[in-house]
Amino acid sequence: MAQSAQLLPVILCGGSGTRLWPLSRENYPKQFLALTGGQSMLQQTVGRLDGLAGRIERAPAPLLVCNEAHRFLVAGQLLESGVAGATILLEPVGRNTAPALTIAALQARADGADPVLIAMPADHVVRDAARLCEAVQQGFDAACEGHMVTFGIVPDRPETGYGYIHCRRGDGGQPVHAVQGFAEKPDAARARQYLADGNYLWNSGMFMLRASRWLDAIARYRPDVHAACTAAMAGARHDHDFIRPDAQAFAACPADSIDYAVMEKLPGDAASGMPASVVALQAGWSDLGAWDALWDTSERDARGNVLLGRQAQQLDCADSLLLANDRLVVGLGLRDVVVVETPDAVLVADKGRTQDVRQVVGLLKERGSGALVQSHRKVHRPWGWYDSIDAGERFQVKRIVVRPGASLSLQMHHHRAEHWIVVRGTAEVTRDEETFLLGENESTYIPLGHRHRLSNPGKVPLEIIEVQSGSYLGEDDIVRFDDVYGRAPL
Repeated sequence: MAQSAQLLPVILCGGSGTRLWPLSRENYPKQFLALTGGQSMLQQTVGRLDGLAGRIERAPAPLLVCNEAHRFLVAGQLLESGVAGATILLEPVGRNTAPALTIAALQARADGADPVLIAMPADHVVRDAARLCEAVQQGFDAACEGHMVTFGIVPDRPETGYGYIHCRRGDGGQPVHAVQGFAEKPDAARARQYLADGNYLWNSGMFMLRASRWLDAIARYRPDVHAACTAAMAGARHDHDFIRPDAQAFAACPADSIDYAVMEKLPGDAASGMPASVVALQAGWSDLGAWDALWDTSERDARGNVLLGRQAQQLDCADSLLLANDRLVVGLGLRDVVVVETPDAVLVADKGRTQDVRQVVGLLKERGSGALVQSHRKVHRPWGWYDSIDAGERFQVKRIVVRPGASLSLQMHHHRAEHWIVVRGTAEVTRDEETFLLGENESTYIPLGHRHRLSNPGKVPLEIIEVQSGSYLGEDDIVRFDDVYGRAPL
């Protein structure tokens, strides 16, 4: 038996979640949303293996791979969850899951160790974490011995939206089964055959394997991916809490998924010496790929309705999902309908057409409404957030909240002046060479062209109302002179 190893969770935080628009946006995709509880999907994923016990030694902190643009969202949500010491790898561009796992494996091997990696997408739902921990326990020895272990979901319906794993589940009652092959998303008739056969499992996208095994496999089947990722990590630099692979080298890496790059090739390649195995899992799993999946995984009333948010109500509806937090939304007599409200957009869809929401996103981009695809009205920053609550010709009004101890960059605007009114907390204001404090109900004026900074020296969130006025009010009218978060000047 191979020597045991530490288990290192690798959280894959990529993905744009376009089918969950308008709640999921490019700058704030679904993995950062709290769709199925009080925590975001990322936070739930990070805590998913807390129930592991016994002989498996877990690494002190997880390793996360995320888009560079989301780095402060990831760091902030880890901080909220009390997770310290995590390694965060930043992808300068998205290249799918195979390159993401490759740079994670290279980082895991950097100190000479060879941990067992468990790769988990940050945007999936697992209702029964205890069952997942049990499945990890069952497959851990095989991973230590060099198997490429995946987790297959026991199907409960003839699903056409997932890929399938073919195995032989009647092999003496063992929890780990040899993979016979992988199948693409089937049509309805073939999906019914798979369900009746009993030897087909949904492909969950979760994998467990030694770091060295993955690197051997990606070098065997996709040497171009291996070479590009190796070059990117050789040129990586540390930046605050982040590790940045070399941008040019990583951008040259081909895009590919873990399944296509490696896993689907293993069953037909006996000479590889890398067996593919699967552990069957029944844990309330969903990839939450569209609004109908959220409806399916949520608690429903007696008539099949799901009401989410503070402002959703219904009368005489059935089998529908209504989500509203900012404005009152009342469904009347609806059947199989999805309604999702946000401050700047409302989606009303046939529940059977929610996979087509990505087409809506494409249409919005084509018609010049790409801003509604990229960001919410409420925009998150490393220091807090702002909400653009009103705008007109030559003016804009924002509500700004700054976290305790946080500070905006020292900056200047060429085209606008700003008025700040403190409504909660204490503000420390820098204006040119002057620094002073403002309390609640006090205000100040920042003339056009003057250097300024807003900070929160207190222990409660600082909330201000900002009124901008000028000839141009875009976010790119910012000249940064100093920034504690290392953001480049605009």
